[in-house]
Amino acid sequence: MIGRVRIPVLALLLALLLTPWAGVAAAADGPSVKLSASQAGTGGSITVTGSGWRERALLMILVCGQAEPSRGVVGGTNSCANADGRAVTTDGQGRFSRKLPVAEPPVPCPCVVHVATVTGAKAEADAVFQVAGHAVEPLPAEPAGGRLSVLTDTRLDGSGGLLTWFGAPPARTLVLTVGNVGTSAVKDPVFQVGTSHGVFAPQWEEQQWRGTIQPGRKARIELPVELTGGAHGDYTVSLKYGGKVLAEQPWGVGRPWGVTLFWVLVGLVVPAAVFRAGMAVVDRVRPRRAGGIRHRGIGLPLSELALRLPGLKPSEAAHRAPPSASTLPWFTPDADPGTAGRLSAPHDDSPTSPTAPTSPSTPTGPVTPTSPGTSTSPTTPTRKGPT
Repeated sequence: MIGRVRIPVLALLLALLLTPWAGVAAAADGPSVKLSASQAGTGGSITVTGSGWRERALLMILVCGQAEPSRGVVGGTNSCANADGRAVTTDGQGRFSRKLPVAEPPVPCPCVVHVATVTGAKAEADAVFQVAGHAVEPLPAEPAGGRLSVLTDTRLDGSGGLLTWFGAPPARTLVLTVGNVGTSAVKDPVFQVGTSHGVFAPQWEEQQWRGTIQPGRKARIELPVELTGGAHGDYTVSLKYGGKVLAEQPWGVGRPWGVTLFWVLVGLVVPAAVFRAGMAVVDRVRPRRAGGIRHRGIGLPLSELALRLPGLKPSEAAHRAPPSASTLPWFTPDADPGTAGRLSAPHDDSPTSPTAPTSPSTPTGPVTPTSPGTSTSPTTPTRKGPT
């Protein structure tokens, strides 16, 4: 009885031990694609499943013409029905399942269902598929002679500067090593360098490398790459030669924060300048009071303002009467009408008057009247009595 129980337990343990190794072997084989049907007509749909992909990876599924699993898509994504493609994200085990509508590619078959990663490390897989009713033509012959293959991983050399921080076009140098695996030399090869943003197709630009690569030799390739001004985000740099994509390199471009800082400063400085200019115009066109103080429209003279302000001691000059300057040249200072006497009505200056001041040098006795022809001494005071 005990022996019979041990056999199922050992089988279970063996299955548990072999399951992880089977998963590792499947992952080591690389990504794979399977179709629910190998042929369908336009307007129908098929189910595409895959395994062995990177977990949580974004994939693009397309129907492409002029392609074979052994050679890939010869004409690139331009040979695919891009408008009817579908995107899918793999699960935690690198698997997916997605329904794909059948559409005719822009070029003749043989056709494949092409699955490739959108971001991150490049990975792709193809499955043979026939679009019913679509034209079929043989693939173009492979060029005889030299063939280039990438031997090392690509990289982007260079860095951004102060001008890039303020919106200048970011620029890098694509560096990789290629080898000639053909039977003839490759002289002055013309590469196509493309940059793409997100899920958009790359924009290709031809660049010629000067030099000759002999059969079995390798060479270091350096090609400049430049984006548009103000570009930022996740970009992908692709390299194509002979109609085949040789390498792809992701490029994360930082945001030009200098441009944002510039617009923030403009939003603060311009309103402040407009406000100051407006206040200057208002100060010039504002009406002023004659003889007054300009500040806050106070219309009092300075001497009167000093008397009215609390806590401010007026100066001696403020109480002093302003001197009256004589403008009549025929009067002497002693005979000036403004200072010679009073203009008020005569009144009694007798000693009995309570308002008359008493001087020590003035006699208090009766005063003898003098005749009009008698002169008096300038030192003797003369008083006028009532007539």
